[in-house]
Amino acid sequence: MEPTSSSGPPEAANPRSSQPNPVAFLRLFLYCLVAAFFGAWVISYWTTSDKRPVLNPDAEPRTITPRGDLAEDEKSTIELFENSAPSVIFITTSQQVRMYGSAKISEMATGQGSGFVWDEQGHIVTNYHVVKSIANGSGTARVTFADASTYVASIVGSSPEHDLAVLQVNDFQGDAFQPILIGQSSDLQVGQKVFAIGNPFGFDHTLTTGVISGLGRSIEAEDGRQIDDLIQTDAAINPGNSGGPLLDSSGRLIGVNSAIYSPSGAYAGIGFAIPVDTVNSVVTELIRHGQIKRPYLGVRIAPPTINARLGIEGALVAEVVSGSPAESAGFQPTIISDQQQVVLGDLIVAIDDKKVKNFGDIVQKLFDHDVGDKVTVTVVRGLFTEKQREVELTIELQEST
Repeated sequence: MEPTSSSGPPEAANPRSSQPNPVAFLRLFLYCLVAAFFGAWVISYWTTSDKRPVLNPDAEPRTITPRGDLAEDEKSTIELFENSAPSVIFITTSQQVRMYGSAKISEMATGQGSGFVWDEQGHIVTNYHVVKSIANGSGTARVTFADASTYVASIVGSSPEHDLAVLQVNDFQGDAFQPILIGQSSDLQVGQKVFAIGNPFGFDHTLTTGVISGLGRSIEAEDGRQIDDLIQTDAAINPGNSGGPLLDSSGRLIGVNSAIYSPSGAYAGIGFAIPVDTVNSVVTELIRHGQIKRPYLGVRIAPPTINARLGIEGALVAEVVSGSPAESAGFQPTIISDQQQVVLGDLIVAIDDKKVKNFGDIVQKLFDHDVGDKVTVTVVRGLFTEKQREVELTIELQEST
C-alpha cells in the first residue's frame, strides 16, 4: 500500500536562517566604531606627537619695559586723591531692635554712605538720606576715617529738603581733622572735569572721574519735595557714594554727591550733586541752630542753559509756588500762551540792590535775612518785548515749610 501524501504545501526548510541577527549587527557596529576611534587616535598621536609642549627649566621672568614718567593729568589726579582722601569718611548707621518673642536686644545695620570733614571742630557733612533712619536720635552713627579709626558721631542737624545733614564726632582722639577745601559752584561750566570720592558698596575710598553733564537740574527729595539747581555728572556715583564730595580739578569741594538716576539703584551714567554754594549756607545754618530757619521766595528758577541760550544774566522765574510770598508779591512765571508761544517770566537781577546772577546768589542773599524781613527784589519783566522794563517788588519773607 502506497503512503499517502499530505495535501498541504511542503514545509520550508530552516525558515529563520534567512532573517538578520540584530545582536550580531549591533556587535559589528560597535567593533567598527571602536576601530574608527582607535584609528583616529593613532593618526592624531603620530601627527601631533612632535608638537607636544616642552618644559624649560631655565625659563626666567620677562624683562620689564620702562614706562617713563606718568602723564601730567595722571599726576594731578593722583595728587588730588592723596590730598583729598583723608577728608573723606565712611558712615554706617544702626539701631537696637528686640527680636520678636525674645528679650534679647541686638543691633541692626540701617544704612551706610560717605561724608567729609567740614571743619576742625569735628563736624561731618553727609546726605540726610544716609542718616535718615537715626535722625530722631534713636540710633547710632559711626564714622570711619582714612586711617581706619572709628568713632561714634551725633547728629547736629538735618535738612530733608536739601538732603543734607551735619554730624559731630564724639571723643575724637586722633590727629587734627583735615577739613576739605571749599570751592564755589556759581561759575561751573558744562564739560568741566569733576572727581567723586566715596565708599561705593562699602569699598574703601574709591575715586571716579567724569565731567559736569548739566547744571540747574531738579530731582525729588526724600520728603517728596523738589530739590532745585543740582549739578548733573557722569562720574560714577553708586550706593555708598552718597554724601561724599564732588571735587573740581583743584581738589576743591563743588558739590555733595546726592543721588543716582537709575531704576535699579546702580550707576547709570546720570548722577546728581548738591552745589557747594547751597551746602555752605545750609551747613552753616545747621551748625548755628540745628535746623533750617530759612526764609524763601517761592519761585523755581530756569536752568542756566536757558540763560546761555537767551544771552541773559540773572535768575529767570520758571514757576511761582502757590501760596508763596512770590505769588503774593505778583511775580510772573514763564508760561505757554494760547497761541503756543513761550512767554518768559520775570528775570530776577537784584535783591536789595545786590546783583543776582543765578539761583545760588538768591540762596546766599536770603540766608542773610530772617523770617519776617522785607526785601526789595528787582526784576526785568516782559523780556524781549516792547514792554520790557525793570520792576521792583517788595516781599515779606516767610519760613520754608
